[in-house]
Amino acid sequence: MAPPLAASTPLLHGEFGSYPACGRRLALTLTSQALHIQRLRPKPEARPRGGLVSLAEVSGCCTLQSRSPSDSAAYLCIYTYPQGRRRRGGRRRAARIFQADGATTYEENHAEAQRWATALMCLLRGVPLPGDGEITPELLPRKPRLLLLVNPFGGRGLAWQLCRDHVLPMISEAGLSFNLIQTERQNHARELVQGLNLSEWDSIVTVSGDGLLYEVLNGLLDRPDWEEAVKMPLGILPCGSGNALAGAVNQFGGFEPALGLDLLLNCSLLLCRGGSHPLDLLSVTLASGSRCFSFLSVAWGFVSDVDIQSERFRALGSARFTLGTVLGLATLHTYRGRLSYLPAAVESALPASAHGLPRAKSELTLAPAPVPPVAHSPLHRSVSDLPLPLPQPHPALTSPGSPEPLPMLSLNGGGPELAEDWGGAGDAPLSPDPLLPSPPSSPKAAPLSPITEVPPEMPASSKPPPPTPGGAEGSTRGPPDHLLPPLGTPLPSDWVTMEEDFVLMLAISPSHLSADMVAAPHARFDDGLVHLCWVRSGISRAALLRIFLAMERGNHFSLGCPHLGYAAVRAFRLEPLTPRGMLTVDGEQVEYGPLQAQMHPGLGTLLTGPPGRAGPEPRAGPGS
Repeated sequence: MAPPLAASTPLLHGEFGSYPACGRRLALTLTSQALHIQRLRPKPEARPRGGLVSLAEVSGCCTLQSRSPSDSAAYLCIYTYPQGRRRRGGRRRAARIFQADGATTYEENHAEAQRWATALMCLLRGVPLPGDGEITPELLPRKPRLLLLVNPFGGRGLAWQLCRDHVLPMISEAGLSFNLIQTERQNHARELVQGLNLSEWDSIVTVSGDGLLYEVLNGLLDRPDWEEAVKMPLGILPCGSGNALAGAVNQFGGFEPALGLDLLLNCSLLLCRGGSHPLDLLSVTLASGSRCFSFLSVAWGFVSDVDIQSERFRALGSARFTLGTVLGLATLHTYRGRLSYLPAAVESALPASAHGLPRAKSELTLAPAPVPPVAHSPLHRSVSDLPLPLPQPHPALTSPGSPEPLPMLSLNGGGPELAEDWGGAGDAPLSPDPLLPSPPSSPKAAPLSPITEVPPEMPASSKPPPPTPGGAEGSTRGPPDHLLPPLGTPLPSDWVTMEEDFVLMLAISPSHLSADMVAAPHARFDDGLVHLCWVRSGISRAALLRIFLAMERGNHFSLGCPHLGYAAVRAFRLEPLTPRGMLTVDGEQVEYGPLQAQMHPGLGTLLTGPPGRAGPEPRAGPGS
């Protein structure tokens, strides 16, 4: 394999015309990180406005053909989502169209435009370009097949609208094949994935908050073939209230912290780029003996109280947590409990800090291992060569309360007519031009039904287990918890136990507790650790508020609060001694009582996109 090219190494260079502005000539240079644009005529510019298009802002590209028979030029269209010029300006869709007209015939110009389109799609998908070979469409494998699950009631009830107006057009521009299903009730997604023929799909993407992904994950792990099913890459496009995992994905991709539509567009761009990462999963055993799996957090006390009690403010979107926090502070409770954990045997590798976190004598400091390079699977190296219609009509593709089916979406169209969006007065309208013919070895994908029959290895009589008393369903399958003795039995001697009055206990896997709250700033998707945090009783309301305000920047461990505790662990057990309270797993309420959990490193796979070249400023970790 050829060594990786430097970010500034030119891969392609050529002269193009500008569309729809006539008479303007541009020099284009493509590198592994960006497209550089320089104006040549009528007035050369060394640094023209908009002269650098970062590939991190590109969703896809296509070639176009003029509807005028006398126009021999071919057109290269690149779909971009640049950040607004103002500091807090949001992303806006823009299509940059360049005219390939250096040859006398359309066939020659089309070949040049297609060469650029192929090279650009290879860079977006992580497909290595040949060092000295010809850039041909055969470099690109078949288009990946995505199953999109949309919760139309997610967040403020705008998930369907956001998906229709932003997600589907971008996925279409990227050349990703998809089928879409709207969930209709709680645990609907869990039932769907339990009956899917997973060989028809390359990944499952949820368009909602964290709760829908929780259903999908536990549905996969409750299948008879769970060992293979759990390998299915999962993605999340945030349209819910908390969007914690999406916040962590956004940070992993190197983007600035974002909320709302900006966060959705950032995560959609990363999904279009492709790239997956191992995902640690936490097996949680509840008091009744049922098990569920968590990708996010287990909470008790203040955090779970706010999460559940703010449900009645769901119409406020993410603001429900702000209001819930204020109300929770006004009626602050403490909870007696016994917390035990198996420390992670790691040495500190974090930078020194002047404000170390006071720790119990048995608490250890987290030491993240060096971040391994992200692995790209074949799923993330594809481009579509066919129009991408959605099956119509179908109940799963109909917006609630509206009989109108989804509009047809295609890779080359990307939504609205090109002539309407980008054609100027006097310009011949452009029509989609088949971009990249399928490689001979890539068979055409057969039409896929949104839901297939139960596969042979899964008997039709198999049904999901009944829900636990707390409302979240448990799993009877999955990997064994070799670190955990049965609930109610003594723990091994290498475990640490504390019995105190707590304000909260939070066991979190990724970095984010919500899209704008970084609870474990040093956490990674595959560090194999549970980041255990707790706040002891005696803390003032003002000090607790300061912790949550500092959590927005991940600086809460630098406050030096004596009531805040932390440990990096591999397993833990929580035994509430207060008779009443709330427990949540990934924001879903579960039965109240003793529970224990063990981390299973890298058990799942998360669609993250490529890692960002430059993420947020490094932060001091607990105990550093």
